[in-house]
Amino acid sequence: MRHKNITMTILAAVTAVSAQAQTLQPAPKLVVNITIDQLRTDFIELFAPLFGNDGFKKLLSQGTVFSDASYPFAPIDRASAIATLNTGASPYYHGIVGTQWLDKSTLQKTGCVEDKKYPGVYTVDYTSPKNILTSTLGDELKMASGGSAIVYAIAPFKDAAILSAGHAADGAVWIDDSNGNWCGSTYFFKQVPKWFSAVNTLNKIQLPSKGIKLTDKTFSGSNKYKNFKVSNFVNAAITDIALQCVSGNAMGADNVTDLLSLTYYAGASATQTKSQSELQETYYKLDKDLAKLISGIESSVGKQNVLFVVTSTGYFTEDFSLYDQYRVPTGTFYINRTANLLNIYLGAIFGQGRYVEGYFRNQIYFDHKLLEQRRISFNDVLDRSKEFLIESAGVRDVFTSERLTTSGNSGIERIRNGYNTNCSGDILIEVAPGWTIQNEDTQDTFQQRASLIPFPIVIYGGDTKAARVETPVTVDRIAPTIAKAIRIRAPNACATSALK
Repeated sequence: MRHKNITMTILAAVTAVSAQAQTLQPAPKLVVNITIDQLRTDFIELFAPLFGNDGFKKLLSQGTVFSDASYPFAPIDRASAIATLNTGASPYYHGIVGTQWLDKSTLQKTGCVEDKKYPGVYTVDYTSPKNILTSTLGDELKMASGGSAIVYAIAPFKDAAILSAGHAADGAVWIDDSNGNWCGSTYFFKQVPKWFSAVNTLNKIQLPSKGIKLTDKTFSGSNKYKNFKVSNFVNAAITDIALQCVSGNAMGADNVTDLLSLTYYAGASATQTKSQSELQETYYKLDKDLAKLISGIESSVGKQNVLFVVTSTGYFTEDFSLYDQYRVPTGTFYINRTANLLNIYLGAIFGQGRYVEGYFRNQIYFDHKLLEQRRISFNDVLDRSKEFLIESAGVRDVFTSERLTTSGNSGIERIRNGYNTNCSGDILIEVAPGWTIQNEDTQDTFQQRASLIPFPIVIYGGDTKAARVETPVTVDRIAPTIAKAIRIRAPNACATSALK
C-alpha cells in the first residue's frame, strides 16, 4: 500500500509539471531591441496629436510602459548608454565611459570602438568591440544557442552598432561618414553576407531631395553623410535595412531566438538648432518609421513571436548659447589652462616637473612614473590637486580616483558608476550647471548636464500585457529582463533584477 501511495504521488507530480510545461509561454523567436538616441517623454507627449495608431501609440497603449526610467551613472552619452543597455552594467564594469577617451599609453584620444587589427568593410574605419570588458546580451544568446542564434545590430553610428552587437554577433552595420555606404568591420564579416552586399548595390544611402532648401547646407560638403546621420531622414534608412536584415537572414524563422538591435535618432539636426518645428518633424517621421518597422516585422515573423523593447539613451544635447541672452548663469571652464596652472602649482610643492601628463574633457591624468621615480605620494598629489582645483571659477566638485574607488558615499554613486580605472583620468572635474568645458588646444567642448531627462522603457509584443508602471527603474534592468524572456542567463557583469 505504501509503495502504491508513493507511485501515485510521483505520477501526480509528473502530471502537474507536464501541465505547467504545456501552459508555459514559448520564448520569442525574435527580439528587437530599439534604442532611440536622445528620445524624451515630454516630446513624445507634446507631439502625440501628430502620431498615427501604429507607432508610438501602439507601443504605449499595448505595451508595458515603465514611465520613470533613468541611468545609474553619469555622465551619459550615446556610447556609454548603449553599452549599459546591452551589458546590464555600468561603465565601472563594462569599460565604455564615452564615445572617446584619452589612451593612457599614447596620450591621444581614441574612439571607443577603434581597433587597428580589423579593417572595415565598405569603409576605411578600423573597428571592433574589444573595449567592452564584459559579455553582452547578444554574446549570452550566442553561447546559449551554441552559435545558432542570429544576432545583428544596425545604427547610424559605428559606436552604437558595434556596442549593440557585442563580441559574438553575426554583424554590426552602420552608415559610413564619407561615402554613405552601409558598412561594417572584418571583425564580424570574414566574408560579406549576400544580403549585406546587395544592400549597397541596390539601396545605397540617398540624400533627401525633397524638403531641403537650396540654401540649406546640411547635406553639402565633405560632411554630408555625417550630417545625414543626425537629420530627420536617417530613421527611414534604418527601418529599411532592418527589414532587409530580418528577411535576408530569415530571422525569427525557427524556434531559436534571434536578436536585432537598432539605434534610431531623435536629437537635433547637424545645425544643433532645436526649434520646435524641427523636433516636431523629427518625432513625426520617427513615429511613421517605427510603425513601418513594427508592422513589417510582425507580418513576417508573427505578432506573437516577436518582442520589442524600446528606450532612450537618456541624455539630450542642449544648446547653451541662449543662457547669456537670458541672463542664466553660465561660463566656460578651460581645461588646458587649468591643467597648466595645476602643473605649476604642483611644481612649486614637489619640484619642477611635468606632473600633469594629459587632459581630456573634464579629466586630468598624472604621470605616475614620474611620481614613482621621485617617491612622491600619489594620494598627496590628489589631495593637493583637489584643494587647488576646487577654488577655480565654475567648479562645483572635484572627484579623485581614490575618492571614487574607495568611498562608500552613496551621494557619488552615479559618478563612480561612470568611472573606469582603465581609461578614466586621475581627477574628474564637475562644473556648475550651464557651464561648458573647453580644450583650446583641440577645440573640443564638453557640456556638463546635471538634470535628468524624462524617458520611458516600453516592452511590447509576445505575452506582454498592457500596463503602466510609475515606479522609478534603471535601464540596466533591461538586459536581465530580455534574458529572462528568452530564457538565457544575463550578461556576466549584470547585478540587477529583471523588470518583470
